[in-house]
Amino acid sequence: MHGMIFAGRDQHMVRIQAGDRLTLIPDPPGQEDPDVWVHLRSGEPVGHLPPEIGQWLAPWMLQGGGARARVLRASGPDVPSWRRLLLEVSCS
Repeated sequence: MHGMIFAGRDQHMVRIQAGDRLTLIPDPPGQEDPDVWVHLRSGEPVGHLPPEIGQWLAPWMLQGGGARARVLRASGPDVPSWRRLLLEVSCS
């Protein structure tokens, strides 16, 4: 996952555990390089999926496709930020 260390988003890592469900929200239509943002169930943004995933998943979700995320591994600050949160994304 990307963007976790900006805007204090990394503070949410203490609340995230393996098995937690997270919410995926695509950027609004018309974005040149769309992202899919990852939010806690309570609504706070945690970061976004890598661009190589967001570029196809965001348009697909905006056209009615469903996707959900589950935490496989949550690591601490001793792990590089882009590897701290490992998610399983399922599409339906």
